Amino acid sequence: MELTLSTCFLQVQDPDVALAFYRDTLGLEVRNDVANGGFRWITVGSAAQPDVSIVLTNYLNGSPDDNDMIAALIAKGALNGVHFRADDLDAAFAKIRAAGAEVVQEPAEQFWGTRDFAIRDPSGNMVRIDQPPAR
Repeated sequence: MELTLSTCFLQVQDPDVALAFYRDTLGLEVRNDVANGGFRWITVGSAAQPDVSIVLTNYLNGSPDDNDMIAALIAKGALNGVHFRADDLDAAFAKIRAAGAEVVQEPAEQFWGTRDFAIRDPSGNMVRIDQPPAR
């Protein structure tokens, strides 16, 4: 059996703000945008990986207390986000910083063998971008 990643979900507070960040700042393509009442599921992804998607959603399936707790964790940046890979880390960092993204960590060599940087999306989700080591 071989498994491959197809979709991951990120909780966002404001779908329009999240869409602008992932589409305009990170350059991902919009694949789908579905509204249902006050909720939205926006599917984005890299043109280089048409079979892998990220769903940005403000839908939380739980009690009002659960929803408040999750929203607070998102706002604090306490939940894991997504990791991307860039072929030119410094150019990606310069572009994303110039777009006004909240920088958590500038490009740095990590002890686990990669060079990366970290930003937060407008909801507080951590986004890390790395560059594979030269071979």
